[in-house]
Amino acid sequence: MEEQRTPKTREKFLENDRRKTWPGEELFERCLWGSRFLVLFAVISSLAASLVLFLIGTLDVIKVFVEMVSYYLGSVEKIDLHADLIGRIIGSVDIFLIAVVLLIFSFGLYELFISHINAADNTEASNILDIGSLDVLKDKIGQVILMALIVKFFQVVLGMKLENISEMLLFAGCVALLGVSLFLLQLGKNMGKHSD
Repeated sequence: MEEQRTPKTREKFLENDRRKTWPGEELFERCLWGSRFLVLFAVISSLAASLVLFLIGTLDVIKVFVEMVSYYLGSVEKIDLHADLIGRIIGSVDIFLIAVVLLIFSFGLYELFISHINAADNTEASNILDIGSLDVLKDKIGQVILMALIVKFFQVVLGMKLENISEMLLFAGCVALLGVSLFLLQLGKNMGKHSD
C-alpha cells in the first residue's frame, strides 16, 4: 500500500528526488517552469480584445444617444424609438458582458499561471480575483456568458412579431427556461458558498 504524502513526507520525498537527478534535469525544469509565461500572450490578447469591445459598446451607446437627440429635435422622422434604439442599447450591454468575460479570463489566467495581483489586494473589487483553480475560472466565465446569452435573447425578442399561438407558447417556454437557468445559477452559487 502506497504511503500518503503529508507535508513532512513530501519534503522527504523531494529531498530524495533531488538527489536522483539526471544532468540536464534542473535546467529542463527551469525552462519548463518558465514556459508558463507563454500565458502572457493570452492575457494581453484578452485585455486588448476586452478594450476593443468596451470601445465598440461605448460608441454604440453614443450613436444611440445622438439618434435619440436627433429624433426629439425633429431631424430624423422615421425611427421606431422603442424597438430600434432599445434593441441597440441591449446589444451594447451584451458587448459589455463579453468584454467583462475577456477581462475576467485575463485576470484569472494571470493569477493562476504567473503571479498574484498585489495591486488588487486593498480594493473592494478584489473578490473578482478569487480564482483558485481553472474550475473556478470556468464557473465565473460561464456565469457571465449565461447572462450575455440572456441579454442577447432579450434583444432578439424585442424584434420578434408573434403571430400565432405556437410562437407565443414557444416564446413562453424560452422565458421559462431562462428563468430556470437563472434559478439553477443562483442555487449553484449558494451551494458553493455553503460548501466553503
